[in-house]
Amino acid sequence: MSHPPTLKQLKYLCAVAEHLHFGRAARACFVSQSTLSSGIQELEEHLGVVLLERNSKRVLLTDVGRDAVARSHQILNAVDDLAALCERAALPLSGRMRLGVIPTIAPYMLPRLLQQLRAEHPEFQLFIREDLSQHLVDALHQGELDLLLLAIPFPAEGVESLHLFYDDFVLAYPPHHSLGRLEQLRTRDLRGQELLLLEEGHCLRGHALAACQLSAGDLSVPYQATSLHTLVQMVANGIGITLLPRMALDTPILSGTGVRTKAFAESGVRRAIGLMWRRQAARSEEFRLFGEFIRQHGVPFSVPAAH
Repeated sequence: MSHPPTLKQLKYLCAVAEHLHFGRAARACFVSQSTLSSGIQELEEHLGVVLLERNSKRVLLTDVGRDAVARSHQILNAVDDLAALCERAALPLSGRMRLGVIPTIAPYMLPRLLQQLRAEHPEFQLFIREDLSQHLVDALHQGELDLLLLAIPFPAEGVESLHLFYDDFVLAYPPHHSLGRLEQLRTRDLRGQELLLLEEGHCLRGHALAACQLSAGDLSVPYQATSLHTLVQMVANGIGITLLPRMALDTPILSGTGVRTKAFAESGVRRAIGLMWRRQAARSEEFRLFGEFIRQHGVPFSVPAAH
């Protein structure tokens, strides 16, 4: 090998692998298409292999190309971690951090958290991406995000997780619903009910069913939704009942709907909220410090200390 690959060439390769289109990959890398194409061609010449199959209609990865992309992601992540390690020489929570947050947490925690961060750490730059759990985990592995705030456990390899607190589920129901008249609400009372849930892909769906020890066969699910606000509106219109995370109740999500809520008599009807990062990340200690900051300032209700 006369010349080793450059980081720029590896970045170009990963961009093409993601978009399978030279034009879109070039725009993602903020370079011209000719610059990106030349970089990929030089990389192939230096390595002595064909990484991409090109024709007028599409771009495909060869077998060795797929392996090269996987290894390139590892190299680029390691470089990012090296830069982060050097950045740690400054005060903690004073640089920049790319945080991924799931939609059933972001609107209920971030306003309070960001306000406190600006007040106590004005030099800290927190870039936020809101998306489904699997998309965020993929972005974490690809080096696009540094840290995730999500419901755990969530299946992922090569990561560390930090439990922050528990978030109870409560029943949301329309006025005069039979479950509202129960003196003590138990999870078994949900069987056979028209329980509205978020659609597949939202981890809150699985966590809610698991917390209530229910399976899809236990329920009559007429509709699914993409947000908690939509679920609340459906409940308000008498379509069914739903489960809401406790943290959402400290926002105006129920305002003007007439929807009522009821806690479960059993303990443990809840989801766990935590942080997740790559196992070899250089900023692990800073991530733990950020987690402690969330416990103190970002939780919209009082929770016991995590164990």
